[in-house]
Amino acid sequence: MEKPVPRLGPGDALVRTTRALICTSDTHTVKGGIGPRQDLTLGHEAVGVVEAVGAEVKDFRPGDRVLAGAITPDWGDPASQNGYPSQSGGPLGGFKFANLKDGVFAEYFHVNEADANLARIPDGIPDEAAVYCADMLSTGFMGAEHGNIPMGGTVAVLAQGPVGLMVTAGARLRGAGLVIGVESVPSRQRLARLYGADEIVDFTKEDVVERVLELTGGQGVDTAVEALGADITFQTCVRITRPGGTISNTGYFGEGEFVSIPRVEWGVGMADKTIATGLCPGGRLRMERLLRILETERLDPTHMTTHEFGFDEMERAFEVADKKLEDVVKVLIAF
Repeated sequence: MEKPVPRLGPGDALVRTTRALICTSDTHTVKGGIGPRQDLTLGHEAVGVVEAVGAEVKDFRPGDRVLAGAITPDWGDPASQNGYPSQSGGPLGGFKFANLKDGVFAEYFHVNEADANLARIPDGIPDEAAVYCADMLSTGFMGAEHGNIPMGGTVAVLAQGPVGLMVTAGARLRGAGLVIGVESVPSRQRLARLYGADEIVDFTKEDVVERVLELTGGQGVDTAVEALGADITFQTCVRITRPGGTISNTGYFGEGEFVSIPRVEWGVGMADKTIATGLCPGGRLRMERLLRILETERLDPTHMTTHEFGFDEMERAFEVADKKLEDVVKVLIAF
């Protein structure tokens, strides 16, 4: 579609897109996962160059190379002041791109509260790496952070897609002693080991619950992370978590009206198993910290890039991502 260049408010910025990533949640959005949407531009993972800023923007100027978080909260909202900026304006309200306004799969995109939601990209970090901070690193690391992983603790990450892989990396960075990746696709199993998985459980070849209990001496893991967004995977997380442990959810549940909790393994509601949920953290400080991890070479997310397309090839790129063709992990778009 041809659309007008977004108009700016006094605190906003206009960014010319240079690189973007396709996310599985884009495909969920197309299928109605967050409700009906009409003629919204997709995409929420992008980096670019500042084209223009509003009169009240203090910290950014045209020509700055910047990263915008996938989530761009309203920082004065009561939810933000209460410590939950991703929920500003209501549930998932910080998720504006391709939800409440046009997303980043365009020549230009709009960023609200630019001083709080943009981060300058250090010179040594290429766009192809920085763009992963917008969502994959932020969401994946959130899964590890919310998992309350004890130093030397045991962690199982169910599904090793891009978010799951970054959960795996985040668990290792936070000091997990045993990281178990649950995945059946060989290429993703290899990436899981690259990013820190000590053991791989293939659910097509063995019972996940039995194998995880075996690996943990019958105790279950301290932390189980759901990184797929499927009812059965969530149930497995509850089953493999030890009493007093944490089930950390990063998955996008795009289908069905309910998610089930196994009653007995939940201790009929009394096993002190915490279920933690969250939406990708955004904001300048978060993005700057993630960029620092790349700058100091703690992590290289570009191993996940399996496909690259130009902006004029977007329809084919989206088809590859949506249908998971050609052993795809993550699709990079160059503008």
